[in-house]
This record gives sequence, structure tokens and C-alpha cells, in this order.
Amino acid sequence: MHEIEVDYSRKWFVMSAVAMGIFLGTIDGSIVNVALPTLVSELQTNFAIVQWVVLAYLLTLGTLLLGVGRLADIYGKKPIYVSGFLVFTMGSVLCGLAPTVYWLVGLRVIQAVGAAMIFVLGAAIVTEAFPDNERGKALGITGSIVSLGIISGPVFGGVLIGLFSWHWIFFVNLPIGLLGTWIAWCNVPDTRPSGQQRFDYGGAIMLFIGLLALLLALTLGQEQGFLTTATLGLLLLSLLALIVFLVIEARSAQPMVDLKLFRNRSLTINLITGFLTFVAISGTILLLPFYLENVLGFAVEQVGLLLSVIPLALGIMAPIAGILSDKLGARPITLTGLILLIIGYFAVSTLRTDTTVIGYVIRMLPVGLGMGIFQSPNNSVIMGAAPRHQLGVVSGLLSVTRTLGQTTGIAVLGSLWAARVYANVGKVLDGGATAATPVAQVVGLQETNFGTAFLVIIALLLGIWGYIQERPSQNVSRYPVSEEV
Repeated sequence: MHEIEVDYSRKWFVMSAVAMGIFLGTIDGSIVNVALPTLVSELQTNFAIVQWVVLAYLLTLGTLLLGVGRLADIYGKKPIYVSGFLVFTMGSVLCGLAPTVYWLVGLRVIQAVGAAMIFVLGAAIVTEAFPDNERGKALGITGSIVSLGIISGPVFGGVLIGLFSWHWIFFVNLPIGLLGTWIAWCNVPDTRPSGQQRFDYGGAIMLFIGLLALLLALTLGQEQGFLTTATLGLLLLSLLALIVFLVIEARSAQPMVDLKLFRNRSLTINLITGFLTFVAISGTILLLPFYLENVLGFAVEQVGLLLSVIPLALGIMAPIAGILSDKLGARPITLTGLILLIIGYFAVSTLRTDTTVIGYVIRMLPVGLGMGIFQSPNNSVIMGAAPRHQLGVVSGLLSVTRTLGQTTGIAVLGSLWAARVYANVGKVLDGGATAATPVAQVVGLQETNFGTAFLVIIALLLGIWGYIQERPSQNVSRYPVSEEV
């Protein structure tokens, strides 16, 4: 395929456009997380229902990301990326006008459609705009922007909720979205792929059914149990749909996902380890606002500030780790990050009902530092494995593993926490796990994070195995090419 010549002199202008998209999405997500306890109260709902404000968003993202990525590889990234800004901004305004929790859940789907169009292409656009020897640095900078959005969200969210109402956590996206649309229109290159390509509708439908069934199974499993007929039926449907998807992809001349990509050992291992870390951190981020507000008794403004510890540490380390990975190779850096994450989760498992602010910060720092050290080198390896004409799809794979990790973390770790709270109380509470005593909630949090540490240990062992396999080939971590699994 004809290789498109890239003007690297405009790389920082392109970065500005991607930065706006990343900031728009992450500030919205973090604002919503810190608002969950407020939404429970003001919308007269409970913990299980209010999670759908987050889960509906993630369900939509998870089912659309790969399809959007493939469309971008066929028709070009700019029109889809710019349109994503417009859809997301419109969805944000509608969410702010939602009269009930059920309206809010439905309108979050519109937001998620726009977010899928933005998020799936950010890494691909940056990877295309920067030379290979600066890829880690560039993706590290995007990691810092993610952290900036995550930090800003709780702070702004706490202030907006305290001064006005929860509706304004969505209205704040309007000026950001309009500005982002203009910047993206001016700076994202309008490069169109050469050659005639076709969209794989059969594969897209099967993938949509498989992912939707899987994500719904995870969600219902949290609410009803993972051994119920509905949950097991959805898991079976997901398995069958994904098997059919793989058969279609293996036989298609122009598949949605080229299965040969997974012959690259580095790409496969890094996708799996990335998924496991997102499972871990998403469950932690979901539970911390309830711990800080319901157990320690902090006001929502203070909760927003305390939740910024993890993203602040992540944002500081992400570009540093990216630069080091460009020079030293990615695998040693990612392993260091995983080790710090394990230390952090064991530390978080010691939180108590009387933990001080300093004690909280000390426990959270290794989690943020570890994720910052791990994430940008890990993403660099994944994007470096992508042929230029498949950057959209590989960026989609990266986004899908992140979204699946988030959904799994929320569903499984949220369910585990609630189950351990009920076990410590001795019964299921009508008001949900958040109605339990502070002691019972903290014990459940301790046990959940102790289990999370062992999940990251699995990721570390997998990373070590990958490092051992890669050592005979010099520089494979830095520039992975066609390595057979």
C-alpha cells in the first residue's frame, strides 16, 4: 500500500487538537464519578441504578470503538474526529437537562457516541503525527493531558455542585466542546487512505453483539449475580457471537480486525496487561468517592481534591516514562510501573475509618505513579505494532481493552465490594451497600483492594514472561515488528 508522507513539522499543532479531545472526555468522566453520591441523593435513586450513568456510557463506547476505528482507516480520521466533538457537545447539553436518572442514563448514550469518535482516534492521530523515536514521549504527553482532565474534573465538579447543581457538570462541556471542534478542524490533517477498501458489515455486527452481550453480562452480574440465567445466557451469546466474528475475520479479504496483528507478541501481551491494570484502577476510582464521603465524612469539594492524587502522580510520570521508553525500551519501564501498582494496592487495602489525609495520600501515590510509569510505554508498544494503514483499528483495540477493563472493574470489583460489605453486615441491605456502617464499608474496601493487588501480580508475571521471550531480539520492545506468538 502506498505510504503517506507525513509533515512532522506540524506535530505539535496536531497534538493540540488531540489534547482538546482527550481533555474534553476525561474531564467529563471524572466529574461524573465525583458526582455519583450527589446523584444518588438528588435523583432519589440507589448505588446500583446510579452506576448506569457510568455503565451506559461505557457500554456504548465499548461496542462502537473498533467499528469507528475501521471507518477512520477507510474514510479518513479528520471527518470522524471533528464530528465526534459536535456529537459529544450536544450530548453533554442534553444530559444537563435530564429530569430523571433514567433520562440521564439514556442521554449518556449520545455522549458516548461522540466520545467513541474522539477517543478511538486520538492515539492514532498522534502516532501518525510523530516520528517513531518520539512516539513514547508523545503518548506520554497525552497521558498527562488525561491526568489534567481527571484532576480538573473533580475540582470543577465539586465547585459546580457546591455552588450550583449537578446539571452544571455537563453544561461545562459546551464551551470546551465548541473550542475543541474549531481546533480539530484547523489542525488535524485531512489525509485520505489510498485504494478501495470495504467495511466488514458482517464482522461489525457480530462484534457489536458479542461485546454488548459481554458488557451487559458483566453489568447484570453485579446486580443479580454471575450465576443467574440471564447473566449466563448473555455470556453464552457473547461467546457464540465472538466465535462467529473470528470465523468471519479469518475468511474476509478486508476484515475489520486483521487477526495477523496478534502474531506480534508484544502487542498481544501489552493489550492484556493494559486490560488488567484498567480493571484494577477503575474499580478503585469507583469506590473511593463513597469511602471519602460516606466513611471519612468529607464534603464533595474536598472529595474532588483528594481524588486528584492518583491522576496528578500519573500525569507527572507519564511523559517521563514515555521518554525513557524511547531510549531504553518499553518492557523494563512497564514492569517497574506494575511493581509500583502492586505496592500501591496493598497499601490501599490498609485504609481505615480513621485514616488521615496524609495517610490517604501516601497510600494513593504508588497507584498513580505506577500507572503513570506503566501506561505510556505500554501504549507506545501497541501503537508501534500497527501498520500505518491500520492505525485506526489498532487504536480501537487499545481503546476497547481500556473500556472493557473499566466496565469489568466497575462491575466485578463493585460487586465484590458490595458482597464483602453484606458479608460483614450479615445480610443484604435494602438501601444497598452504601447504607451499611462505615466499618463494614471499609472492611469491604480493604478486602477488594487486597484482591486487586493479586490481579496486578498476574499482569506483572505476564509482563516478565514477555520480557524473557523478547530478550534475544534487540530493541523489540521499542520497535516491535511481526513477532510470532
